[in-house]
Amino acid sequence: MAKTQWISHLLNRGADDDPWAVSGASVTRGQLRGAVAEFEERFRNQGIGEGSSVLLRMTPSFTYIQVLLALWSRGAQVALVDFRLKPAEYEPLAQLVRPQYLVVASGAGGPVAGFRQESDFTVRQLSDGRPAVDGIRLVQFSSGSSGRPKVIGRPANSVLAEIDRHAALPGIPGAGDRMMLLNSVMHNMGLVSGVLHALASGATLIIPPTLRPVEVVRLMAATRTTAVYGTPVHYELLSGVTDRPPLPALRLAVSGGERVPLETYENFRARFGLPISPVYGLTEIGLIAGDLSGTSAPPRLGLPVPGAEVKVVDEELYVRMDHSPYLYGEHADRYTDGWLRTYDRVRQDPATGVLNMLGRADSVAVIGGLKVDLTEVENVLLTHDRVTEAVVTHGEVIEAFVGADPAVDADELTVWCRERLSPVKVPKRFHVTRQLPRNSMGKVIRDRALMHGRVLSTSPSQAQGDR
Repeated sequence: MAKTQWISHLLNRGADDDPWAVSGASVTRGQLRGAVAEFEERFRNQGIGEGSSVLLRMTPSFTYIQVLLALWSRGAQVALVDFRLKPAEYEPLAQLVRPQYLVVASGAGGPVAGFRQESDFTVRQLSDGRPAVDGIRLVQFSSGSSGRPKVIGRPANSVLAEIDRHAALPGIPGAGDRMMLLNSVMHNMGLVSGVLHALASGATLIIPPTLRPVEVVRLMAATRTTAVYGTPVHYELLSGVTDRPPLPALRLAVSGGERVPLETYENFRARFGLPISPVYGLTEIGLIAGDLSGTSAPPRLGLPVPGAEVKVVDEELYVRMDHSPYLYGEHADRYTDGWLRTYDRVRQDPATGVLNMLGRADSVAVIGGLKVDLTEVENVLLTHDRVTEAVVTHGEVIEAFVGADPAVDADELTVWCRERLSPVKVPKRFHVTRQLPRNSMGKVIRDRALMHGRVLSTSPSQAQGDR
């Protein structure tokens, strides 16, 4: 497939009057193709073409999606940067990739109130930008939960291979389905599992103008949504809607990004009569495993999808890749001899091949000669009925950052942990706040230094004893 044909391969599917997406207004596939062609001509006149490197930073909107598709149609390498990032977060990313062109939203940055129909933008050429890396079309950054984002580059065949893996997953939405997308279109699950998969499969994309749970549920009913894609946070919020209309068409709820807490799984199932189906993937390669049958409760992830080759070594997952996905750095600790180290701990059933998530490989600390899985401590804290979030880290001692009811204090949590954990596993310090800080992807920050700087609690409470 020619370098610029991969995106037309997706864009040209379906008839002009077939529905493409709904978000307040409806957009047909013909209207999408027309808008992409207009932007493509604009970018042609501005000198953007094969080998150009572009940084795209716009508000979530139909315009954002159309611009991205147009840039790819021109053969450009596009780095996606979240519009919500502060300058201190955004500027180092721009310095890492050094684009030749900036395509950015008009006006100052700031919070985004939902998904828009249209979004103004400007195009600026930079004199000191470097050209695209040969073959790379999509550039993204690691989630940054550790504070050290990596530059991830994917060629067209990597994205197309991921779309093929989606198509091979039993139960995946297809032609005639109406997929509601709660994930951000700026990140991999929203972009590939949502936007590009819908283009390829013939499904209609439903993108709520607002993420207010009551309004989301009403839109599900109005559009006869058959599948919803989101993160655990979305499903927990939806579970709080007490008075909802009937949703007879809804057959599938898909979650990715992080492990679904059992409580969230049970709450959503009780409220909607539907299990949450897990999918698992990485920004570096996309979809790796999943189970849409409705039979996989946390921590079960399901089977590796057709086309994904994995191995488990000492309960750590590795994924086969032909080339390192990292640009501007080797990252030998993550990619060696054709295998990407995920740092995710899994257990694979030897009879069925099903993967079960155990936690992070780097969540294991050695204390007093004993291995302590910090994920285990987090899970114990999460069983407390007034704790909603927990991140446990280890520096000089084990520390717990806890999102909880304001009435919960360190003494209560210490007693709770002592009753359920051996003394070596009990955190020595607790930082309690109503909600833990998150990064631009909505994931809880897990880096200890960053948590100290950003946690919203008062001074930390020091647990007594077991020092």
